[in-house]
Amino acid sequence: MQPYQSKHIKKYSYKLRGLGINHANQVWSTDITYIKIAGGMVYMAAIIDWHSKAVLSHRISNTMDSQLVMSVLNDALEKYPHPEIFNTDQGSQYTSEVHTKRLKKLGITISMDGKGRATDNICIERFWRSAKCERIYLNEYQTISELTTDVDDYIEFYNHQRFHETLKYKKPMDVYQESIKLNQKKKRAS
Repeated sequence: MQPYQSKHIKKYSYKLRGLGINHANQVWSTDITYIKIAGGMVYMAAIIDWHSKAVLSHRISNTMDSQLVMSVLNDALEKYPHPEIFNTDQGSQYTSEVHTKRLKKLGITISMDGKGRATDNICIERFWRSAKCERIYLNEYQTISELTTDVDDYIEFYNHQRFHETLKYKKPMDVYQESIKLNQKKKRAS
């Protein structure tokens, strides 16, 4: 159950306009999408690194609440170095105190899309399009478990085998790991 939210929730400005994205963990973004299965809709949340296009965490749930987005966020924060900026839409899950407090406590700058501006979060929107057109829309899922297994398989393919034109035909997780190594070398040299 989602906690009551007042209409005076703090919205954050969009910090990515004109920003040159040039290394992993500079910007992460997240979003929730709907997926149809037999018997209704389920929700998928994911986090993507803007530089590498690598999907760092994802979850599927039958509820679209703060628990879904927090489980995705906490999973990514446990597995990877923290981002400098975290971009979301203005949905109640992302403006919730539990979500913004977690980011602020870690010193992560919060950025939010302008109202009705899905293009402000273009990296995750392009991932949704790829996942749905290349895999999800081609199948009819009977259960959340069946969908989860197939999505896990697709994200493994997407991160480790799928070449991306925008990455000069490299794979997202290869670009992510290369950038992490380069950042570590730069830090040791300075």
